[in-house]
Amino acid sequence: MAAGVVLVLVTVVGLFVAFRHFADGLRLTFTGRSCTVSADGRVTLDARQMANAATIAAIGAQRGMPERAVVVALATAYQESGLRNLAGGDRDSVGLFQQRPSQGWGSPAQIRDPRYATNTFYAALAKVRDWEGMRVTDAAQTVQRSAFPEAYQKWADESEVLSRALLGHATGAVACTIGGDPQRRGAAATAALTQGLALDWGLAASAAATDLTRLTVTVDDERGGWRYAHWLVSHAQDNGVRRVRFDGLQWTAEKGTWDRVTGEQPPTRVVAEVLDAS
Repeated sequence: MAAGVVLVLVTVVGLFVAFRHFADGLRLTFTGRSCTVSADGRVTLDARQMANAATIAAIGAQRGMPERAVVVALATAYQESGLRNLAGGDRDSVGLFQQRPSQGWGSPAQIRDPRYATNTFYAALAKVRDWEGMRVTDAAQTVQRSAFPEAYQKWADESEVLSRALLGHATGAVACTIGGDPQRRGAAATAALTQGLALDWGLAASAAATDLTRLTVTVDDERGGWRYAHWLVSHAQDNGVRRVRFDGLQWTAEKGTWDRVTGEQPPTRVVAEVLDAS
């Protein structure tokens, strides 16, 4: 009898340990979703931060702002919100840049739109005389008028790494580990990605051909290709992107890395595949 009880206890304890190990694995899978950016330096962000950073960089390029402006914008969003689209903050501050409706930045709903907030930041920065010759923190402070004017400078190095990668100066520089269920799959995902490319980069719909699970972007050169390839990986989590190919390299959600692939790879096309809707 005693031996039977011991055997039952051992079995229960074993099952409990196994369950804890399995649960810990699930927790690690969920919390381990992250993106590593390597471009003359290394930065690690979560999927949401990465998507916001990619949008900030793309809109700066679309507006014809110099790369220095992208660095300033990223450093500002780093400091103000941790690159997160916050619902609130100090007093009536809202969004990526913690802009205040009472200071004329727009309505709370407008400012909570990352694209609106980013465009208004760049518009304000462009009005600052000689901002390009300023330190990152001074340029940011002239726009933000923060109580901590030196705070932006500590994010300058990270922002330079991000800008180099997201503006296409590095190859296979944005690598994300994806987990969990995406918000969109199939045709809904490809439609959202196409719209995102249009809003962030100003890319005409004709330049991004899609079917139910595949999107192809036509590019003029290698730098342009890596801009779009890195943007697609940055927005992979919400849109169920499972594979991105360009210039003989392939990123997969399964591995979370860029690897060389064999076969013919047209140098003028970036190809992304998303999860099927089923």
